[in-house]
Amino acid sequence: MSHPYNRLPRDGDAFWQPAVGGRNPLEIDGLRPADWSLSLDDKIATAGSCFAQHIGKSLQSIGYHWMDSEPAPQGLPDAVARKFGYGVFSFRTGNVYTAALLRQWTEWALGLRPQSREAWESKGRVYDPFRPAIEPDGFCSAEEMFAARDATLAAIRRTLETATLFVFTFGLTEGWVNGETKVVYPMCPGTLAGSFDDELHRFCNYRYNSIYDDMLAVMTAARAINPNLRFLLTVSPVPLTATASGQHVLTATTYSKSVLRAVAGDLASDLDYVDYFPSYEIITAPVFRGMFYKPNNREVSPKGVEFVMSHFFGSSKPSAAATTSSPQRDKPAGDAPDEQDVQCEEALLEAFGSK
Repeated sequence: MSHPYNRLPRDGDAFWQPAVGGRNPLEIDGLRPADWSLSLDDKIATAGSCFAQHIGKSLQSIGYHWMDSEPAPQGLPDAVARKFGYGVFSFRTGNVYTAALLRQWTEWALGLRPQSREAWESKGRVYDPFRPAIEPDGFCSAEEMFAARDATLAAIRRTLETATLFVFTFGLTEGWVNGETKVVYPMCPGTLAGSFDDELHRFCNYRYNSIYDDMLAVMTAARAINPNLRFLLTVSPVPLTATASGQHVLTATTYSKSVLRAVAGDLASDLDYVDYFPSYEIITAPVFRGMFYKPNNREVSPKGVEFVMSHFFGSSKPSAAATTSSPQRDKPAGDAPDEQDVQCEEALLEAFGSK
């Protein structure tokens, strides 16, 4: 009797044993979207969680045109530049863990909603509530802070107008909002800067529908000014550092990543300009037995990053000649930063659990 399963190739990717169970885990292939291609002509923007930084660094290091729309001041040493949020993502927002925050940045940049005028002051310095880590010692004044934010908003708009591929890595479902103004914060107020107000600041664990709608709004707004822009969605394999949900951090992580994975997969299925890349599965699937995590079972090891990126580039990886003779970048990349250079704001929550 004929049915859909016996019409599939017995040695193909549709069956567990030949595709996964009967293979050395390091030889599993076919995980990259079959019809997805990456070209040296692509102008590639990156944003998202800490893990997204690995994608940008890898693109730079082997010669793809990674967009740095807000480069560091000339002469600033690389290590200092990254500490101040330059060269980490395509624009200087710091980590963008939630689709709600990406939507907020996008709509501010495109003039679809007025930007917040909120500013945090401490010991004579001013901090931007929406990227508190990019100026470790704060700004001299609110005027300086808003001028710097305007530069970032202009960089976001330039990116969306000219990029051909936008890679976004979902990080969290958990976030914090202002109960009065409804603005979205990247981190809980009072952790990196500012002070927490029980009456004002609200915890939000975003659900599937709102995440899908926020990401769809981002893509719709971006393609309104750049109809050829494609999106590649990924989910960070890095577990939560801490949760405010009331759940155990392990179950909170499972919920968060499951919802994000479902959203990313459905957007890729629903929209022909969206693809999904399985960095999450490559690191977390049981067949890999946690081999790509460091001893804390949270941070991904350099070997894990390398394995993910080998699947990411697949057959489109530039040749040695291409990467040495004419790399296409918005600025010279030099040596790719090592893992210690990854800027991970959420990981700083670890400090609050040790007191």
